Amino acid sequence: MATDFQKSVWEALKLIPKGRVTTYGAIGRYLGTRAYRAVGSAVGKNPYAPEVPCHRVVPADGRLGNYSAEGGRDRKADLLRSEGVSVKEGKIVNFESLLFEFDKPTLRKKRNVISKSTIS
Repeated sequence: MATDFQKSVWEALKLIPKGRVTTYGAIGRYLGTRAYRAVGSAVGKNPYAPEVPCHRVVPADGRLGNYSAEGGRDRKADLLRSEGVSVKEGKIVNFESLLFEFDKPTLRKKRNVISKSTIS
């Protein structure tokens, strides 16, 4: 059974647009926590991939990082490429320009959506 924290992380994943990537830290800041490893753990336990797009989350240095779903890192790269993200030698090309940061004023409004999550 998923925890409320995991559900919140999975809801945050749904806000990341196609063709963009974000970091574990950005999700943590959105959720008001510095527990970035816990965010990473929740991302890795996402049972709804790729519909809930955990493949769009990468480490802060722009490396591809891991992917827990079937196919591993190669599958993650393929999913990102299918959305227009270039991946070369295990890194996101033009990482800074593709980085999605959650809009803080919008997030406060979205918190109500997260608490009434459709993820169960």
